[in-house]
Amino acid sequence: MTTAPKHLKLTVAATALLALAQPAAADTLRLLTWGGYAPEGVIEMFEAETGHTVEVTLSNNEEMIAKLRATGGGGFDLAQPSQDRIAGPQEEFGIYKPMDLSRIDAAQFIPSMLEATKDNTTVGGEVYGVPHVWGTSGLVLDTAKAGMVADYTDLCAPEVAGQVSYRLRRPTLIGFAFAMGMDPFAAYGDEAAYAEILEQVESKLIECKPNVKTYWGGGDELMNLVRSGEVVAAMAWDTGGWKLNEDNPDVTFVAPASGALGWVDTFVLPAKGQADDAAYAWINFVMQPEVAAMITEVAGNFTASKGADEFAPDALKAKYQASFTPEALDNIKWYPPVPAGLEAIEGGVLDRVKAAN
Repeated sequence: MTTAPKHLKLTVAATALLALAQPAAADTLRLLTWGGYAPEGVIEMFEAETGHTVEVTLSNNEEMIAKLRATGGGGFDLAQPSQDRIAGPQEEFGIYKPMDLSRIDAAQFIPSMLEATKDNTTVGGEVYGVPHVWGTSGLVLDTAKAGMVADYTDLCAPEVAGQVSYRLRRPTLIGFAFAMGMDPFAAYGDEAAYAEILEQVESKLIECKPNVKTYWGGGDELMNLVRSGEVVAAMAWDTGGWKLNEDNPDVTFVAPASGALGWVDTFVLPAKGQADDAAYAWINFVMQPEVAAMITEVAGNFTASKGADEFAPDALKAKYQASFTPEALDNIKWYPPVPAGLEAIEGGVLDRVKAAN
């Protein structure tokens, strides 16, 4: 999930006002999206090929939901919230309409990603989202010094004592749970079962504290710790590991044996969208591998387009393919919506881990 390019920021407010104030013609796609997901070059190609025009409003998850709630799902024809922001808002506010999957070229998607997103965005038997841009958190390692680290719990191994870092946040709890052979996502609907899983994770994280150099809070902090050599094994994002690899070829992102933790920004149809033809045309256009690679080059993250990595810049393609075998891609654990009540359980666990001696 990237920030808006500077050359687009000046138009965001004006575009948003226009989009909300007036209906668009059927051949105009009003797209509510993240910075980098609709590059100018891609828009130009799409408009030339299809005859549709595109009006882009840049946003983030919170703003997308707020805009669509304010209009009952009006003002836009296609939006791109993260997949964990679909089922809940739809159940509560009815701001989306179901996808007509017969109009989606499913062959262009990585199958496991398409199926996971369909599952996580199903409400009342209807699918409301398909995947677009994705990323993961997993292990960032100095492979020359921490090559034995293959999963999250290996961060507790004596070989890396005092040289480990991770955040005291939900991904750490989830990652450790999977590495310990449990499925926290399967327990999301049962608070007692979830609390029992986190109790075991809490004990493990307290046991692991002597290995932790520091709990990192921001990406720049972690990058500096790894660059200085103070940290040789960490939990972090794939793009951070690839960026560090440019400075030190021994450092890279590794998908954990129990599965990297994945987020997905999707395509959804706002309930009152007026240009479904243009919306489906856009989805099928940008999921073409060559076009998807253009988005990856701008956004920095890969898409769910099957085979698009082959068209990415050579350096980025090499890092991606080294980190993600086909098996590792299929093993990604995609974040589902978080039920109410779980954040309080997680917060208590994280507080106790932090306070433990």
